[in-house]
Amino acid sequence: MISTKSKLFEPVKIGAWDLRTRTAMAPMTRCFADDDTGVVGEDVVEYYRKRAADGIGLIITEGTVISPRAKGNPGVPGLYTQEQVESWKKVTEAVHREGGTIIAQIWHVGRVSHHELIQGHKPQAPSAIRAEGKVSRFGKPFDEPEAMTQADIQEVIGQYAQAAKNAIEAGFDGVEIHGAHGYLIDQFNSDVSNKRTDRYGGDLKQRLTFMKEVTRAVIDAIGADRTLIRFSALKIDNPEYMWEDPEAAIRTFVEAFQEVGATMIHPSTMNFTQVLADGKTMHQLVRKYWDGVIVGVGDLDPETAEQALVEGTIDVAAFGRPLIANPDYLHRVKNGEDLVEYDAKKHLRTLV
Repeated sequence: MISTKSKLFEPVKIGAWDLRTRTAMAPMTRCFADDDTGVVGEDVVEYYRKRAADGIGLIITEGTVISPRAKGNPGVPGLYTQEQVESWKKVTEAVHREGGTIIAQIWHVGRVSHHELIQGHKPQAPSAIRAEGKVSRFGKPFDEPEAMTQADIQEVIGQYAQAAKNAIEAGFDGVEIHGAHGYLIDQFNSDVSNKRTDRYGGDLKQRLTFMKEVTRAVIDAIGADRTLIRFSALKIDNPEYMWEDPEAAIRTFVEAFQEVGATMIHPSTMNFTQVLADGKTMHQLVRKYWDGVIVGVGDLDPETAEQALVEGTIDVAAFGRPLIANPDYLHRVKNGEDLVEYDAKKHLRTLV
């Protein structure tokens, strides 16, 4: 059993944030905002308040879109209107009253969307290549996107920066840039979805240009000490995807983050203990090249998280589905109590 004296429960300062524990609530799409306005209500306020009251160190919100065209699921919240900003203030105030720290995950889904969700527009993407599959919780196939122009790219970079500023206005302690899982930033990063011949295309190092420009713009807007960025090999439209040379790819990503002055990163995988190369997991490979803050995620349990923290592989351990099912997750772990099993049929429909 995890002791209350374990590393998992020790306070830590990362960036601008003084965290009560080395734990994080991983960002998870919930779809409980008003579908027309992207405004969050009292149920969302209470949802995050409960996790803060449990002592979670860092709460990372569900993906929150940066523009009407960034949307890829019904019922997702936004951070691009004043009404949305005002609604999030109730969430951040509730979390802060409980002594918690909360950041907004800012999100653009790119090509994995449908015109009915984005006011009749085609989805935006680096290249006009349709993703395989259907829109989650909507059921219709992904639309063929349109390739973004240079002007489109600059507009979207500006939208990321403005969403970060809006997050601070809403009382958030910072943001996480969602650069993972086959969404827009990751579509630029991937050779599957990016066939551009301008400076946003080419080899991996060159394809990371859009991610670097977004990250630099957000850092310029709110500071590196309030900016976390998430990246992955995993794609929602291709869960089996993996870089051809994982270690070389990770080294290239790390060099890109260092170049733009990022200090906190969130490597994402579905399996934290999966060995990728040289006998090392994704997070161990990242640590080989990165001496900044690492938030670890990937179906973690407390024991695996504790070991990774002790080894110094990660600085903060993020938990996902167990926190959906157990608002008092840390209390249960500390006291050796049984956890409620995550049940998609139940927990996708309700906020506990």
